[in-house]
Amino acid sequence: MITDFHFLRPLWLLALLAAPLLVMLIGRRTDVRSQWQNMIAPHLLDHLLIEKGGRRWLQPVHLTAVLIVIAAIAAAGPTWQREKPPFVEDTAPLAIAIDLTETMNATDVSPTRLERAKLKVQDILSLRKGARTALFAYAGTAHMVLPLTDDANLIKTYLAALSPSIMPVTGRDTGRALQVAEDALSSETVPGTILFMTDGVERTAFDAFARYQGRNDLMVLGIGTADGGPVKTADGQFLTDATGARVRAKLDVDALKALQAASKAQVATVTPDDSDVRWIIRRIQSSFAQKTAEGLTRWYDAGWWLTIPIALLAALWFRRGWTVRWAVYLVAVGTVLPGVKAEAADRSFADLWFTPDQQGQRAIDRGDFQGAAGDFQDPAWQGVALFRIGRYQDAIDAFAQGDTAESYYNQGNALMHLDKAEEAIAAYQQALKRRPDWPEARQNLAVAEKRKADNDKQDQDAQQEAAGLDPDQIQFDDKGKKGKEGTVAGAPQTAEMWMRNIQVSPADLLARKFAIEAKDAVP
Repeated sequence: MITDFHFLRPLWLLALLAAPLLVMLIGRRTDVRSQWQNMIAPHLLDHLLIEKGGRRWLQPVHLTAVLIVIAAIAAAGPTWQREKPPFVEDTAPLAIAIDLTETMNATDVSPTRLERAKLKVQDILSLRKGARTALFAYAGTAHMVLPLTDDANLIKTYLAALSPSIMPVTGRDTGRALQVAEDALSSETVPGTILFMTDGVERTAFDAFARYQGRNDLMVLGIGTADGGPVKTADGQFLTDATGARVRAKLDVDALKALQAASKAQVATVTPDDSDVRWIIRRIQSSFAQKTAEGLTRWYDAGWWLTIPIALLAALWFRRGWTVRWAVYLVAVGTVLPGVKAEAADRSFADLWFTPDQQGQRAIDRGDFQGAAGDFQDPAWQGVALFRIGRYQDAIDAFAQGDTAESYYNQGNALMHLDKAEEAIAAYQQALKRRPDWPEARQNLAVAEKRKADNDKQDQDAQQEAAGLDPDQIQFDDKGKKGKEGTVAGAPQTAEMWMRNIQVSPADLLARKFAIEAKDAVP
């Protein structure tokens, strides 16, 4: 927008003063009358001077002044829009929280509310190919099913296993589900969206939504109808009340409207076609674009576009009688280029117009990170290019040439890719020393510390197994029949241990994982 127009390097505009100064100085040097007016009487000077006829209006000095003006504006860096930095993903992360209360098995939406929610999730995955999605389930408790992943098939496998029967606690705690999903997205460098698929939000959760101050967008897709329908049980029967009458679950549309009025959450109800899914996708994209523009983007330097008029005006130097010394250089280069490789020729020609760093930026814009790594002289940008092509150790060496918060932050990111969590922790800590109020660095530090703790735990378990001291294994000392029977205390089982060691169906695995997490959550 025109209101956002400004210059990134405004001090370069001082060079504009050189243009009129140059015209004035050259004009005085070429003005014969001004040179002789102090030596010859004015009434004689008029008769002694012979004015040149047909004097050209456009002189080399005028062209030079125009080029100075354009070059000064280009160097000042005019800008009016933003662009994303190199480490920002192109798509927003999405966390989908699916309600697994018993009423989600109501049949007012065919085949059931829950099955319709699963179909909607599959439609979302189809429209967000390559984007990262996390899956959560909640009822009386809330649990992560899968962390952020771009593997749609893996999500579909665990999505099919979701049912109310795997939840350890009945009821509905939407506020807790919001907190669990928010915690999972807290380490992301870009804002995302938390989508709830539910047939109702309890009034007690309104306050959690109203007080939500996170950067992620909140959306609620209500699944069901106002008329409601009977609720199926796990054995295929219908849920009944104390009198034996069938329970008829209704979608509380008024409550959903009240939730939207009381919070920033966007609320919609399920539709028979895909219009609801497309609404979700549009909302995710627009929210992501808006929030990245607010703080995760940088201003786009449009000054390089002015090299085009500079090149066109510079071509006028070939006019007869004008200075063309710089053109001799071009001719000399042109005689050499045919004898070198085409790639080298292109690079030599590019060297005439762009600095190495500008050539590297152009390579990044084309997606040629391999070429950009060879072009950049700036170590920070060279590190960015090396990072993008997976040369993480080389990227670390490039970033290490700087002593800024950004250089240590980028080193930490590269070290995490090399699974060097301990070194990454040190890098993030150095970044925070130089920029204490950097939320992304603090979030990544927490991720690195967690990974280090997980790695230490795995190493400890591996050492115990190698020593024949597996947890939960009974050991006997039979030497000489004089030893005493004893047991080795088993380490408390965690959800991660279940995920690694239990070979069961996804539904059984999730049920056991959720049960362990629910038990650990009890104070």
